[in-house]
Amino acid sequence: MTRLGAVFRPQLPPERLRALARLADEAGLEELWLWEDCFLEGGISTAAAALAWTERLRVGVGLLPVPLRNVAVTAMEAASLHRMFPGRPILAVGHGVQDWMGQVGARAESPLTLLREHLDALRALLGGERVTTRGRYVSLDGVALDWPPAGPVDVLTGATGPRTLRLAGQSADGTVLTAGTPPEGVRRARRLIDEGRQEAGRTGQPHQVVVYLLTATGPDAAARLHAELAHEGHADVPDLGVAGDAGAVAKAVERLVEAGADTVVLQPTADEPDPEGFIRFTAQEVRPLVP
Repeated sequence: MTRLGAVFRPQLPPERLRALARLADEAGLEELWLWEDCFLEGGISTAAAALAWTERLRVGVGLLPVPLRNVAVTAMEAASLHRMFPGRPILAVGHGVQDWMGQVGARAESPLTLLREHLDALRALLGGERVTTRGRYVSLDGVALDWPPAGPVDVLTGATGPRTLRLAGQSADGTVLTAGTPPEGVRRARRLIDEGRQEAGRTGQPHQVVVYLLTATGPDAAARLHAELAHEGHADVPDLGVAGDAGAVAKAVERLVEAGADTVVLQPTADEPDPEGFIRFTAQEVRPLVP
C-alpha cells in the first residue's frame, strides 16, 4: 500500500504546527513532513513537538543538513525520538543547500565525502555499535549511545545528482526526492540507487523512496502551480506537479508510484491559502483514491 503524506511548509510560523499536526492526526493522515530549511524552523524541535501533540501520525524530517550537525548529536536526537515515539519518526539527512551552508561557514569542500561519512557513522551508532573512525570530516573515538533505539531504524538521505543517488543506495535505507522530480526522474533515481546497492552488496535489503509532489487544488490551483514551478525554474519540465481535484492528484500519485516511489508526500504551494483544508483534502479525499 502506498504511503501518503503532506508537508507542513516552514513558510508557516512554527506556532501553526500544533493545530495542523493535531488535525492531521484526527483526519487520518499517515505522514506529516517537516523541513529544516535555513533560516526558518529547526527539524528536530518541530518533529519532537509534532510527535508529542499526536498519537498515531508519523512525522518525517526531510532533511537535516549534515554540515550543520555533529553526527553524535544527530544520533542522540534521533535515538531519543525513536525511543519516545517508536515507529513514528522518519529522519533524512543530506547535503543541505550549499549557499546556505556557506552563509553559516559550514560549507564542505567535498559534500559527498561528508555525507558518506555521516551516513555510515549515523547508521552504526543507531544500530548500537561503538564507533571509532577518523575520516576527512567525521571523527569519533569509541562513541556509543547509552540509549540507542530499541530496534532497527531506517536512516534516509536526500539526493538529486547521480553520485549522491548511488551513495544513497550504498549507505542509506531510503531516499527522499524533491518536488522537482517527475516520474521519469523517479525511474532514473531508482536505477542509480540500485546501482549503488549492487556495488555495496545491499540488494537484499529494502530501500524506500519518498517523493514530494507539488500539489495545488481549488479554483486558482493551476495558476498557483504554474507560478511556483516558474519561480523554481521548472516551468518547462513535463509531468511535474499537479493541479486539480482529488482524482487528478491521485492519478499523479499513481504515476510516481508506478515509476518507483513507495511514499508520495503532497507539497502545497508556498502561497497555499488554506493549510488546514489541504490536510483534510490529502487525508479524506485523495487517500481513498490511492491504492
